[in-house]
Amino acid sequence: MKTKSVLSQTEVSQILAAARAEAQKNNWAVTIAIADDGGHLLALERLDGCAPASAYIATEKARTSALGRRETKSYEDMVNGGRTAFVTAPLLTSLEGGVPVIVDGQVIGAVGVSGVKADQDAQVAKAGADIFGAK
Repeated sequence: MKTKSVLSQTEVSQILAAARAEAQKNNWAVTIAIADDGGHLLALERLDGCAPASAYIATEKARTSALGRRETKSYEDMVNGGRTAFVTAPLLTSLEGGVPVIVDGQVIGAVGVSGVKADQDAQVAKAGADIFGAK
């Protein structure tokens, strides 16, 4: 039987703090969502000045990254590369800014960020997802 790490509230708090610090360092008003490996929301924080719609988008980015076991940028690249039918895939958002949390080669959750430019969303998400130094 295989075993893998799971996110506890301690790790969720650490991920959230790292992502928040990156956003605040750059003066970016974003929403940060953290999901478990099944795409279920564990934490959500909307920083002051961030649009309410970003809460929904960040959550969907985290869910998509967790379920797809990859960065959501790969889906955006697929659509931008001409596979436009992919935008109708169920349960997915094809927007950059969702990043999996990987420990010992296993996806144990994901971080989704929304509120600024796509690459900036991804930068904030990676700051949180990479706190374990896993790849």
